[in-house]
Amino acid sequence: MASAIRFFRQKPLAAVATGVLVVIALASFLGPWLLPASYAMTSPESFAPPSWRHPFGTDLLGRDMFYRVLSGGQISLIVGTAGALVSLVIGTAYGLIAGYMGGRIDNIMMRIVDVLYSVPRLIFILVCINAFNAKLQGLAETLGFDWIVGSSRIVILVLSLGVIEWLTLARIVRGQTLALKNRAFVTAAVALGQTTPVIMWRHILPNLIGVVLIYLTLTIPAVIIDESFLSFLGLGVQSPQASWGSLLADGAGALNPLRIRWWLIVFPAGMMALTLLALNLLGDALRDSTDPKALKHN
Repeated sequence: MASAIRFFRQKPLAAVATGVLVVIALASFLGPWLLPASYAMTSPESFAPPSWRHPFGTDLLGRDMFYRVLSGGQISLIVGTAGALVSLVIGTAYGLIAGYMGGRIDNIMMRIVDVLYSVPRLIFILVCINAFNAKLQGLAETLGFDWIVGSSRIVILVLSLGVIEWLTLARIVRGQTLALKNRAFVTAAVALGQTTPVIMWRHILPNLIGVVLIYLTLTIPAVIIDESFLSFLGLGVQSPQASWGSLLADGAGALNPLRIRWWLIVFPAGMMALTLLALNLLGDALRDSTDPKALKHN
């Protein structure tokens, strides 16, 4: 706790960014529950501009855009965080094993990473959605997990985005592990007869937490952007569910030269941009706090 307070005192921008993220997260997850139920319904007020009644205006079906932007934030934040966590688990485990084992195993594992880097991301995600969406829905119905049936596309999106985002972390963790495994505390653990899994879990992994947390804060924005891009193309979140990307797609579809309904674009884009900026500022501050060169200058 004391170290966190000291960090935020030294990095005021990080404190502001964290506050912004907390406000956006609370608004996205609590806002739709606190707003009147009528805000989620259609109404005759189609394309109404921002007003006291509808601060963010309304869309084609008369739905309140303030409610829609907050609801879209739920899915965008969930997909971004969950996808980054999936990539974190895979990348950390993969890089840790490759770096500690070394030799031929390390060489083979890193060549696999090089091959995976060449796989087109968009095509991979499309294949995953088309191949597994119906199967996941059928499995969820069989097991009685009805909540997954309507969200199967989001689940696949999270997993596929996580699977393609772990490659860089694997290389970073491998490099850190190569340096750590020759340290005295690891040599002592080997001399005491501790097994390889125990050494990796108890001695090396705790020293990687800082690097992993920095990667997490910088990966969440990347996953959010990927999800928004896919939803903008109509390949991600589908109606009636919404994310910031799908709201931007709806807004772009409603634009025309005669009447520019700017609120359909500005508010979801602004919320997404503010979130990405805050995450990147926090990630940069964390990276600077663990960078020896930056510490010397401070």
